[in-house]
Amino acid sequence: MRLRLPRWAAVTAVLAVLAGAGTWTAVASDEPPPVHRADKALDIDGVRLDTSYFTSGGDGRRPAVLLGHGFGGSKNDVRAQAEQLARDGYAVLTWSARGFGDSTGEIGLNDPDHEVADVRKLIDWLADRPEVLLDKAGDPRVGVTGASYGGAISLLAAGHDPRVDAIAPQITYWNLADALFPNGVFKKLWAGIFFSAGDQRGGAGKADAKAAADGCGRFTAELCSLYQRVAVGGKPDAAARALLEARSPSAVGADIKVPALIVQGQSDSLFTLAQSDAMARTLTANGAPVAVDWIAGGHDGGDRETERVERRISTWFDRWLKRDTSADTGPAFRVSRTGGVDSTDGQATLRAATADRYPGLTAATETFALAGPPQTFANPAGAAPPAISAVPGLGGGLSGLGVGLSLDFPGQHARFDAKPQTGAVRITGTPTVRVKVTSTAADGSAVLFAKVYDVGPDGRQQVLPSQLVTPVRVEDAKAGRSVTLTLPAIDHEVEAGHRLRLVLAATDLGYASPTVPAGYTVAVEGPLTVPTAPGLDTQAAALPWWVWGLPLLGLAVAAALLLTARRRTTAPAPDPELTSVPLQITGLSKKYAGGDRYSVKDLSFRVEQGQVLGLLGPNGAGKTTTLRMLMGLIRPDEGEIRVFGQAIRPGAPVLSRVGSFVEGAGFLPHLSGRENLELYWKATGRPAEDAHVDDALRIANLGSALERAVRTYSQGMRQRLAIAQAMLGLPDLLILDEPTNGLDPPQIREMREVMIRYAAEGRTVIVSSHLLAEVEQSCTHLVVMDRGQLVQAGPVAEITGSGDTLLVTLDGDVDDPLVEKIGALPGVGSAARADGGLLVRLDGGDATALIGDLVRLDVPLTGVGPHRRLEDAFLTLIGGGAA
Repeated sequence: MRLRLPRWAAVTAVLAVLAGAGTWTAVASDEPPPVHRADKALDIDGVRLDTSYFTSGGDGRRPAVLLGHGFGGSKNDVRAQAEQLARDGYAVLTWSARGFGDSTGEIGLNDPDHEVADVRKLIDWLADRPEVLLDKAGDPRVGVTGASYGGAISLLAAGHDPRVDAIAPQITYWNLADALFPNGVFKKLWAGIFFSAGDQRGGAGKADAKAAADGCGRFTAELCSLYQRVAVGGKPDAAARALLEARSPSAVGADIKVPALIVQGQSDSLFTLAQSDAMARTLTANGAPVAVDWIAGGHDGGDRETERVERRISTWFDRWLKRDTSADTGPAFRVSRTGGVDSTDGQATLRAATADRYPGLTAATETFALAGPPQTFANPAGAAPPAISAVPGLGGGLSGLGVGLSLDFPGQHARFDAKPQTGAVRITGTPTVRVKVTSTAADGSAVLFAKVYDVGPDGRQQVLPSQLVTPVRVEDAKAGRSVTLTLPAIDHEVEAGHRLRLVLAATDLGYASPTVPAGYTVAVEGPLTVPTAPGLDTQAAALPWWVWGLPLLGLAVAAALLLTARRRTTAPAPDPELTSVPLQITGLSKKYAGGDRYSVKDLSFRVEQGQVLGLLGPNGAGKTTTLRMLMGLIRPDEGEIRVFGQAIRPGAPVLSRVGSFVEGAGFLPHLSGRENLELYWKATGRPAEDAHVDDALRIANLGSALERAVRTYSQGMRQRLAIAQAMLGLPDLLILDEPTNGLDPPQIREMREVMIRYAAEGRTVIVSSHLLAEVEQSCTHLVVMDRGQLVQAGPVAEITGSGDTLLVTLDGDVDDPLVEKIGALPGVGSAARADGGLLVRLDGGDATALIGDLVRLDVPLTGVGPHRRLEDAFLTLIGGGAA
């Protein structure tokens, strides 16, 4: 065990009290000054909105940022970004939208008369804040950002309120009707997830009794009716389209004329790149400055590049809100490309391709002839079994690594192949193809799902880029009808020797297909046309693996390149003395690119079998970075991590003995808990007998609920199912990041019992949590971090009983001047009020001398002893910051 004395800093601030109820909280930060947060419930037209307001720094005025959250979430989800924006010099207001978190009201899917009107009232509130910069009376300098649901509200706010000065929407929609009803086909899986998320009726919001009984939760009655009508009929109607379009940013697109940074995900079957393309084209036509950033991940999973994106958003606001013309807002267009896997360390790499203008989705096309006669296939009765393309929460980013999860059933699809490529071709945008469709359905219609595969040289291995598919409804096709299909927008390289394959399937898991059996015939009427966007400048790729196998001369060249490029290391040999030690971290350090400080610095600790270790620290302490390095997601700059004696590297085989729960899993709501787990395990490609599903479920204690549809689960049950998913295969080391988020006290107690049961069978659990009382009850050992460094490590009882801080119990109250005198005594570092008396930190003194001094000061003490609360110990160790 290694001990570092805690840092103590006197932080004082005079804060204006908000009108109405509000609580200011000092939030620990990575660098001074601290961030201050005020929580306040605002009453807007009879609806209570739960808000938080973040500021930092001096008394001068600064621009404001409204920061929205994603669907099904709350203001708590964006707290870390809000704190960072506050440190960057903004006044930041977050809120839980109607029907979410602790806000009341019903979910209207960003209704202009409700959710958008709420944002306008929030801007009014900002205009009255003395620290917010004003362009004129009642007009604050304000930007709006957020992801998904929060991204849409940023666009809508700019379209409805001329006071918005800049926006940064992320992975969101332009036209919600097009997103949920693409080409007239109902996106049933994602719609079901939407309504399942809105069906969680915890917190302060309450649903209409009838809507609750109908399974619509907090949604408004008209949205509930829309969903039930379309879900039962399987086909969207004109009224449903009109309602969703009226609540979409596209409805006010002509009025959005402010600078916009548009961030959209490539692994996203919910809101595709076509949605961001429509945004960019409209806003550019309006004369607004626009930048487009295609990230690697999205709603389907993958790397969301959170840190990079948030830095870019802050810089974007620096330019357009602070009016800092020196701020580098980045290229007009950027796309993240998967560079494959580095064969020397197994690490997946991302490269950026950039251009000084957004190329759109159809730039510089090439054509590829497709071979094959007209083909007839069946739409099966009940539309089952369905083909599989995108599955939310599974497969995000896998196609870039040459892995595919898609499935087409024989007799239910047609396919047409191009010739193998003589050279590599990069597709950037939307391929198109013209086909003729004939249907035997009684109404003459056909529903098809078009996709383009990258097929390997063997003709069998095929990858569906980003797991995306285009649905299309073809009417009046009894006698045959020619249609041009616009396939999903992708950024994907087809290597030499590979070929493109067009597939048209009759079903897809994510969409509603006709349940009446029918036969479809498809013939291609032209080539496959693909956009290539040749103007993109791509970062150089890493050296291919075979360079390291060249003869002596080649090795010398590679060594020279190694010295001038970047350092690579081989995996250290296993340590036989640590084969029974679940985790040992030695001298671990990490500094992110472009940063001037360490996120983790010289961190060392060890975890033994059977321990439940709590990882504690204030925001910015380096906990998440440490966990990411432990899971092999990022590489340390210095030091090493050994799990059971094996050095951790991205892709290290020993990671198969590690299970992790970092964010809520993307379960399929219509499947049972058991079916979700079996589908997840199947996607890993490991043998079914290795899953130990029953053992994981026994520990998670879900009981008979396991056979029910996940949409019927409470939040606590979903959380336990997610923990069970992390436990599949019974990993020897289980890592849980905030496993009790969003749970009520009984559910938290259940989660505590799950962790204790798991460790009791000889395995090891590491849990990062903000709930100190829970950590104290569930953990056997602790590691406390602050500013990237180890503060203290050891058993819980040892840390809570640290002798340099004493609890002085009192018989009555003492006034503030007396508390200040105690804090100024020789040998005393500080004195502060605490439950049951005073918390006194010694600085060179001892308890005997302290008692004598207290008696001389007429302090009515009844006892002096070491404190025993983890919260007190934690605050002492990290100098009073918040967890």
